[in-house]
Amino acid sequence: MGHMEEEPQLHHACAEKWDFNWLLHRATQRVGAAFAEEIAKFGVSVRGQLILQTLANEEAQRTQLKLGAMLGLDKTTLTSELDKLERAGLVTRVPDPNDRRVRTPVITDRGRELQKQAGDALAEVERAFRARFTHEEMTVIRQALIDLANSETPVHGSCL
Repeated sequence: MGHMEEEPQLHHACAEKWDFNWLLHRATQRVGAAFAEEIAKFGVSVRGQLILQTLANEEAQRTQLKLGAMLGLDKTTLTSELDKLERAGLVTRVPDPNDRRVRTPVITDRGRELQKQAGDALAEVERAFRARFTHEEMTVIRQALIDLANSETPVHGSCL
């Protein structure tokens, strides 16, 4: 008798939602929840990690305004995240000598170390999701997602 592939088990209320948008949404929720759970172990948010990663990888220092524009984070969100990172000793904000209203976030040694450890942990979470697929399948999935993300209509909002 041939092997019949079983349909994935879905909650009854969701059975009618077996469509493209719903699947993308649920997949995003699941991956996002796994990332949030892992990063919480380090005492920062996924956005906080993104900021630390950007500060750790950038050669040139960026003002808060430039950092926010680069990451697509509004001033209020960025300020809130930087406040948390600064309280934790992961970032310091240096006033511009020419304009004291302008501040440049700089990652601390402690922030750099945490960012590296958290980045490694998040890479492991991603590897676990990718391991479900062959290399060829991941190539197709990645290209499909790039195509969807890079539509002709600009998408506004942050990296997260």
